Amino acid sequence: MPQCKTCSNEYEVTDSDLKFLNKISPTFDGKKFQIPPSKLCPNCGDQRRFSHLNHINLFKRKCDGSGKDVISMYHPDSGYTVYDMRYWSTDAWDPLSFGRDFDYSRPFFYQFHELDLAVPHQVLSQEYTRDINSDYTNYAGKNKNCYMIFDSDEDEDCMYCYGVNGSKSSIDCYRDTKLELCYENVDCFNNYNCQYSFYSESCTDSAFLYNCTSCTNCLFCVNLRHKEHYVFNEKVTKEEFEKTKELLKSYKSVQEYKKKFKELVLQFPHKYMFGVKNENVTGNNLVESKNAEYCFDSMKLWDCKNCFQTFMHLKDSMNISECGESELLYEGVVNGYNAYNVLFSYQCFDQDTNLYYCNMCFRCSDCFGCVGLSRKKFCIFNKQYTEQEYPKEVAKIIEHMIKTGEWGEFFPTKYSAHAYNLSTAYSYYPLTKEQVLKKGWKWQDPDKKEYQPQTYELPDKIDDVKDDILDAILACKDCGRNYKIVQQELYFYKKQGVPIPQKCFNCRHEARIQHRTPKRLWHRKCMKDNCTNEFETAYSPDRKEIVYCEECYLQEVV
Repeated sequence: MPQCKTCSNEYEVTDSDLKFLNKISPTFDGKKFQIPPSKLCPNCGDQRRFSHLNHINLFKRKCDGSGKDVISMYHPDSGYTVYDMRYWSTDAWDPLSFGRDFDYSRPFFYQFHELDLAVPHQVLSQEYTRDINSDYTNYAGKNKNCYMIFDSDEDEDCMYCYGVNGSKSSIDCYRDTKLELCYENVDCFNNYNCQYSFYSESCTDSAFLYNCTSCTNCLFCVNLRHKEHYVFNEKVTKEEFEKTKELLKSYKSVQEYKKKFKELVLQFPHKYMFGVKNENVTGNNLVESKNAEYCFDSMKLWDCKNCFQTFMHLKDSMNISECGESELLYEGVVNGYNAYNVLFSYQCFDQDTNLYYCNMCFRCSDCFGCVGLSRKKFCIFNKQYTEQEYPKEVAKIIEHMIKTGEWGEFFPTKYSAHAYNLSTAYSYYPLTKEQVLKKGWKWQDPDKKEYQPQTYELPDKIDDVKDDILDAILACKDCGRNYKIVQQELYFYKKQGVPIPQKCFNCRHEARIQHRTPKRLWHRKCMKDNCTNEFETAYSPDRKEIVYCEECYLQEVV
């Protein structure tokens, strides 16, 4: 087995992997260029791709085209040129004006980095023509009156959410669909007025649920189905329920109940994986997928491997993240919407075909090493070629990349537009500043102006919070970063009886990620007595959860 060039761990390259790589290996100028297996193990490959994404860190800076103040995912000190999306989409500039010849005396990745720095980038990734009052969002679209939501679409009146779709009036939620009036839901579907709930579906007026379905007026419950007025998995009167729920208006009480609920969850069996309507899959959090190997947080996969956070209808793809409605994608991140045969590329959307090593190209085909193009064809390094010239030049560049060892690899982390600690990679693969700098990657020190002393004493109960909190500067209990409470947010907390959060959004977001299992699998046996079933699971052997196979688990759900 090959050894990862980053972590030195061995990893497997299967016959099916080689068959797929042979299938997508391109032919230029009459010669087929075989794509070799990645030199990185799956985890290090994920880390490299994630390092080119910044979802949740937004900055104020100037549009380099119009001079207007904008909100951007690119730090002002990044060295990148950024344009407001409306300005970027106009004819005020021409991406082909940045075109250049390839220099065969230098590595490909360094030359691409020079082009990437020169070509203007969109300040954010939004579907701004279909957004309403949702400026502070990123990798999001079709949203209305939303603030600080990321990787989220078709939401209304939502705040501080990640991966939430088709939801209304919800705050601090992660990887959910069709929520309304919910707070701190993780991996939930179709809940209404639920708080602090996980892996639960179609529940109403409840709090602290774990893997519950169609429950109403339930608190601190695990693995229940179609129950009403339950507390700690025991039937109670309506009066007892209301009395207990009233305690959740206190911040101190909520923190104590979080600890008790965590201990309660460990007392019940967990199914080895979360997923529905799947066939022949390994991974976790999969929906309506078939023949998906080592895939996570995805839906409607078909013949895919090592895919993460992918969306609708992805087919015959491998080593990609946040891609969908596409076919034949390899080593990419944030590509999709009717894309076909897009390799080693990122942030390429909307009917792209036959792209190689591109960034931020839209409705393009047959392009190699390009940045910021729209509706272009037969371009290399943003320079236009004829249909006859294009394959000849690409063949020469690939031959050069084979000699330098670059062909078949994704863009190195050191050429990311984002400092490592501002990237998505930092959430899943945290490193210290010293470790990052030792690898030759970028690190962004915090702005000291964002760490001022708190000017307001937070009441314990939400009922005691006055409107003067809207003018206060709060400081996160974990990292010290300042944050504020806005009017829409305060109205939600009071209406739903939720105490004011005492951590900043970034720390709350990281805490939600830690609630979930990692993107890894372990081979284990069912822990039910006398059961011999074995499976691949995201629950590591050293965790405290009781892990059952699906058959044994279903016998325990009530």
